[in-house]
Amino acid sequence: MFNLSKLTTKLPSLILTTSLLILPLTACNGGKTTNGNTTGENSQTTNSRLEIVKQRGNLICGVNGEVPGFSFVDEKGQYSGLDVDVCRAIAAALFGDATKVEYRKLSAQERFSAVQSGEVDVLSRNTTWTLSRDTANGMEFAPTVFYDGQGLMVTKASGVSNIEGLAGKSICVLAGTTTEQNLADQMRKRGVKNYNPVVSDDVDTLYAAYQEGRCEGVTADRSQLVARRSILPKPDDHVILDVVLSKEPLGPAVKNGDSAWFDAVKWITFALFEGEELGITSQNVDKFETSEDPNVRRFLGLDDKLGEGMGLPNNFATSIIKQVGNYGEIYDRNIGKPLGLERGPNKLWTDGGLLYSPPFR
Repeated sequence: MFNLSKLTTKLPSLILTTSLLILPLTACNGGKTTNGNTTGENSQTTNSRLEIVKQRGNLICGVNGEVPGFSFVDEKGQYSGLDVDVCRAIAAALFGDATKVEYRKLSAQERFSAVQSGEVDVLSRNTTWTLSRDTANGMEFAPTVFYDGQGLMVTKASGVSNIEGLAGKSICVLAGTTTEQNLADQMRKRGVKNYNPVVSDDVDTLYAAYQEGRCEGVTADRSQLVARRSILPKPDDHVILDVVLSKEPLGPAVKNGDSAWFDAVKWITFALFEGEELGITSQNVDKFETSEDPNVRRFLGLDDKLGEGMGLPNNFATSIIKQVGNYGEIYDRNIGKPLGLERGPNKLWTDGGLLYSPPFR
């Protein structure tokens, strides 16, 4: 039973003990206050990966490295693609130098543990935002940079024209992905039985198995199928079926529980969309620096201190646009022109797409 007299007797010592516990914590924060309030936002930033990255002087970015248009490393060791440009945008915002990125090529199985352990600062690796990854896996997903859907590619020689035609056949699929789960769900839903999933651990192995004829079809994000078909020996011998098996919103992700770092990555990504919406490109950004439009002036860091408020230079968006370009430029450079993929849902909301940035104010 609750004993009030004992509590009253012990109350002074409890207050003293609590005070002793609180004092060192206050000392750790330097006891800084603003208008009588503890500067919680500053201490949050100080303890964030944002400060770790800034002090290190470069960004460590986890990528795929095997998907043309998104992240691909050539024979000279040069990385390119939309996901790579997201890494470059973060570096441009943080350091004013888009080249200050160290890339880590990660498999689907390695990617989340690499974020959790701190091996990489951010994951920009065609990773689908799902509920369980956002919660149970402890990730935070920044804005989606590519709205995709899962597809199926088959050889023309197979004669397969729809998903039901893959009954009793083998399908190559990447292990540890939503793709593997979606395939099983769709086959069960459509009553397609006796198919044989041939599982691979990385993208190169996956398409090698397909080329070797170990499976009649291969399933992956439709953008990836288009990209990998473009580098097959005879691209015209392969058909991407007219079917979309799932929603695949792809975007950068960071470790959960670090608001300062998450905010920085999130708003750097939004800056790519906002730059395009304002019509600011890598070619004309200098002309906008004399603009009287308050939205433009805040975006470029000419007025207010939006950058400083989250631990970035005020002109972080200017650095991104000058060195990497806005989202439209990035899309055209990596996907639109080389792969011929129309933007579809990856247009700005003002053009009927899904890309939307909250206000920069």
